[in-house]
Amino acid sequence: MLYVSIIVELLRARPALAIWIAALLQAAVWTLVPALFYSAPPGDVATVLAVGHQFRLGTYLGPPLAFWLAELAYDLGGLFAVYALSQGCVVVTYWAVFSLGRAIVGAQHAALAVLLMVGISAFTVPTPDFGPVVLTMPLWAMILLHYWLAVGEGRRSYWIVLAVEIALLLLTTYAGLLLVALLLAFTLANGKARAALASSDPWIAALVTLVVMLPHLLWLAGSTEGLLPALSRLRTPEAVGDNFIAWLRQIGLVLAAHAGLAVLVVCAVGWGRARQEPAPVIVRGPVGSFAKAFVYYFAIVPPLAATFLGVLLGTGPVGGLAPLVVLSALAVIVGAGDAVPLHHQRGLIYAWFGLLLVPPLALVLALATLPWLGVDLAVAQPADAMARFFADSFQRRVGSPLPIVAGDARLAGLIALGAPSRPSLLLDAAPEHSPWVTFDDVRAKGAIVVWRSPDTAGVPPPEVLARFPDLTPEVPRAFERKVQGSLPLLRIGWAVIRPQAAPVP
Repeated sequence: MLYVSIIVELLRARPALAIWIAALLQAAVWTLVPALFYSAPPGDVATVLAVGHQFRLGTYLGPPLAFWLAELAYDLGGLFAVYALSQGCVVVTYWAVFSLGRAIVGAQHAALAVLLMVGISAFTVPTPDFGPVVLTMPLWAMILLHYWLAVGEGRRSYWIVLAVEIALLLLTTYAGLLLVALLLAFTLANGKARAALASSDPWIAALVTLVVMLPHLLWLAGSTEGLLPALSRLRTPEAVGDNFIAWLRQIGLVLAAHAGLAVLVVCAVGWGRARQEPAPVIVRGPVGSFAKAFVYYFAIVPPLAATFLGVLLGTGPVGGLAPLVVLSALAVIVGAGDAVPLHHQRGLIYAWFGLLLVPPLALVLALATLPWLGVDLAVAQPADAMARFFADSFQRRVGSPLPIVAGDARLAGLIALGAPSRPSLLLDAAPEHSPWVTFDDVRAKGAIVVWRSPDTAGVPPPEVLARFPDLTPEVPRAFERKVQGSLPLLRIGWAVIRPQAAPVP
């Protein structure tokens, strides 16, 4: 007797609804977990917001769009809005892949592809860490979707949409140049795609892209930061020698990110079944050769090219991992054939929900237990208490709101984020990376300098003293985490730099 679960029936009858339920469930989980359980923002979120608060046309971290959006979200709803913005990017990515898949393999197989994407770790665990990589995901996916509609289906109205999206991608990350190069290479190499160049639409689209990019291009032309220093490293001798092993290591990391997808595929194909059992089959029409070439090309070539460039630059995959693998699941579905049987339905459903729910549950458990094992988690730092204390201390001593924070980049970023005055972050170890504030501003306006203090003496590290030779340290301040466990108190050394000629209250 053929058994079909209600979830498989939903996938057959209402594939779009199944995708929206799955995407919104995932978005809710990864918005609520950091909002409810993190005491400090993850990863580089504090730095992203410190940079975005300046609303500059570009920085050493690249183009400005992700930083601007993060700051706008934070102004509207705090860190909760930033986490929601991250998950909105994931939902848009899923929608774009579903729309592309629906045009190529039909709605039901497209839904299977999106459900498989939950098994790619790049779309789940790292996503609360909003930044250029997270914003690149939906833009990359929408560009592939609208390129297919413009070139694969000949719908000329999408050329302008494609141009604006490419411009937004280039305003998010210089890795967008890689996608542009890959699109151009595919267009020139494929006869059907090459025929699209005969019309005026692609050239008008290129002009629109340049117009949207113009402000950042003008900044880039007069800047010593950003793309050009990175490209210059490609020519250094140390950048091109002995890189094959490093490249293989990066490829291994890309493949490891697909471990959950592999688990879902194994469950679906029924590998290891004791006997043949009837299984529901989801069928589609045949997929054309151009569509197969398009999906396979943009599923395989971007990770290979980005990891190769990453090795030459001495970084990870250029553009981050998530944008590079947006078509991995769709490529699996295209390669699976016109009929996909779903064996081990219960096991498949349990595995899918496990991949969705186990990582956040494990994270919450880690926050509660790892401090007892002596593991200090960055997201467990008491950011709000730190920001309130140092902002109040400066206000009491100087009589004005805290204007600048410097010292330890992570601690200073948290204080700059949480202090009511939203002070500027000075990256004093590399002051060229924070050109919005200088050492002259520190002398004129005053600042708080912070560092990790291993003891109660509070002596500044030598590198901090070298940059601030007249520093007079205060008694270190100790902060308790929500779950202190067996960890020592978080002790922070600090000093107040008074503005020049400022009276003592």
